[in-house]
Amino acid sequence: MNLSAPTQIVFIISVVIAIIGVLAALGVLAFIPLASVWIVLIAFIVLAGGCLMRGA
Repeated sequence: MNLSAPTQIVFIISVVIAIIGVLAALGVLAFIPLASVWIVLIAFIVLAGGCLMRGA
């Protein structure tokens, strides 16, 4: 399995999702129904998927 760097858009999307998760953990975004741990996990899965798929 060859890993490649994610594209810039995939990286930015994962960073935005991770920031939303951190803000939810701090209580700034209390209206989000998911736990912040799950939001940050989604950001990691998006980033890992971007590294696994070539050209994504």
